[in-house]
Amino acid sequence: MATNHLLEIKQHGQSIWMDNLSREVIQSGELKDLVENQGVCGITSNPAIFEKAIANNAMYDADIEAGIRAGLPTYKIYESLIFADIRNACDILRPVYEASNRLDGYVSIEVPPTIAHDTEASIAEARRYFQEIGRENVMVKIPGTVAGLPAVEQAIAEGININTTLLFSVNSYINTAEAY
Repeated sequence: MATNHLLEIKQHGQSIWMDNLSREVIQSGELKDLVENQGVCGITSNPAIFEKAIANNAMYDADIEAGIRAGLPTYKIYESLIFADIRNACDILRPVYEASNRLDGYVSIEVPPTIAHDTEASIAEARRYFQEIGRENVMVKIPGTVAGLPAVEQAIAEGININTTLLFSVNSYINTAEAY
């Protein structure tokens, strides 16, 4: 029998997170298999991942058409698609979240990169994402910019699970740790 190196890594206290999410991986059962049998403990996503998932993928077409018929602006249609995928992924990872005593089992979603330098907008979006997605194991990703760090601090103080992104130096890491 072949050794599962992902499961071996877990034995050393490491968590394997997948950097890919799509409706296809959710609905096909692939995500459930990766979580239950391959050791995947979390998922991170971002706008580029969702762009790749949604573009030219018929699985999203009915929901896109429904949003258009409802007269929703493009960003609301986009959010309805990604929030649904995040919720479904959170539900699949919920057993990991519970079994790990909340150390693993998260699904991360990034606030829009256009607000990376706006503290108040980042806080507002983190609150909104956390509330609208409505899953304990959702993690909102905020860029570790000068403006993002106060947003990280405030969101964590409010009990929002936060993942900080765009940390490209030791100093950025230290500043993020201090914000936490």
